[in-house]
Amino acid sequence: MRVYDLVLQQGPATLQQLPAWWEDIDDDPKWQEYVFVALSVVYGVLAVVCLIQLCRIQIRAPVAGWTTQKVFHLLNAFVCILRCVVFALRDKVSDVHPRAVQSVLLDLPGLLFFTTYTLLVLFWAEIYHQARSLPTASLRPMFMVFNAMVYAVQAVLWVLAGLAHSDGTLALLRIISSAFIAVVSISAAIGFLLYGGRLFLMLRRFPIESRGRRKKLREVGCVTAICAACFTLRAVIVAWSAIDSADADLDVLNHPFLNLIYYTACELVPSALVLYILRKLPPRRSQQGYQQIPVR
Repeated sequence: MRVYDLVLQQGPATLQQLPAWWEDIDDDPKWQEYVFVALSVVYGVLAVVCLIQLCRIQIRAPVAGWTTQKVFHLLNAFVCILRCVVFALRDKVSDVHPRAVQSVLLDLPGLLFFTTYTLLVLFWAEIYHQARSLPTASLRPMFMVFNAMVYAVQAVLWVLAGLAHSDGTLALLRIISSAFIAVVSISAAIGFLLYGGRLFLMLRRFPIESRGRRKKLREVGCVTAICAACFTLRAVIVAWSAIDSADADLDVLNHPFLNLIYYTACELVPSALVLYILRKLPPRRSQQGYQQIPVR
């Protein structure tokens, strides 16, 4: 453990010397309370928006079954509900024992957020492969296998955290978990750039007079940029928390301003923007089942 301790002690000076006002906010109980209450309220509002949109889609297309669009909004609502509850009870969550249970409550919504938005990558990949007359049968199994692997690795880290008895081991597992989340986030950003970019370029080659071409092009471009940026920023902040756990630990109560920046920039704003962009309802009648997130 000596090497690990030296790494923490000799971390980048710029990350260990935060402004005085940042430390004042971290140490202020009122800031801690107000920030987490505000996050809880905003997540609750987003959850209601997702559920309302899900009900509207069900009313519009009741016989379509569980389409990609419906699953997207349901998972989005579930993520927001979990975040709302965790932030509303943040002080109690910080006191939960064993540590593994606390880690599950804090990490699971982030994993579900990853699954929710990589559904868009899957959707775009299917459109691109179909347009290029490429096989699509392996795309959904690959999506499910990749997500299963992500949850399995995280579950192992939760179990190891529950079995750990020393603070050094827990700190090392925290670094490994943060590094893993950063890699997963970067992979999501790459997926958006890869298939969102391909679909964007393909739509640009459509004839100018194509119906809805400009709207679809703008939609794909905006969603690609938003999601790639939010997952990249998530990776950067999580990597920072792994390097400088003293000043950038996202899993503690006394870093309210960092949590406000992180969850606002990486989840709340992207979610609100994507929900607005994908707000269009499916057609009223569908003969063979509606399987797409709407593209205007």
